[in-house]
Amino acid sequence: MKKFSKSWKSSTSQRKQRKFIANAPLHTKSKFLSSHLSKDLREKHNTRNMTLRKGDKVKILRGNFKGKAGKVERLDIKKTRVYITGIEFVKKDGTKIAKSFNPSSLMITELNLDDKKRLKRTKGKWILWKE
Repeated sequence: MKKFSKSWKSSTSQRKQRKFIANAPLHTKSKFLSSHLSKDLREKHNTRNMTLRKGDKVKILRGNFKGKAGKVERLDIKKTRVYITGIEFVKKDGTKIAKSFNPSSLMITELNLDDKKRLKRTKGKWILWKE
């Protein structure tokens, strides 16, 4: 079993940062799946970013699909990737494959508030999201 330091704060060494991310347990890796909120959501919820969930509407900020929007279809916590409905590329044999995105290249435009207990810790307080 891999060792993972819970007390590790940070390092300037890129190699150690990469190792921390690669060896992190899944409950820690899920926190890496966070994206910036749009300006109106940022003002409404008083926070800059939030962990992505299935059903959130996002806008793509980087790459060939820049400017396109869609719903989060699937989250791959192990690989830290996000799949969006309707965004796919065509292989040479004609089959369509879902395109994966890094959460840092996405912006949340609408939150999925089906879960009433979707909480976010900001400034030392737990805030319940308003409907």
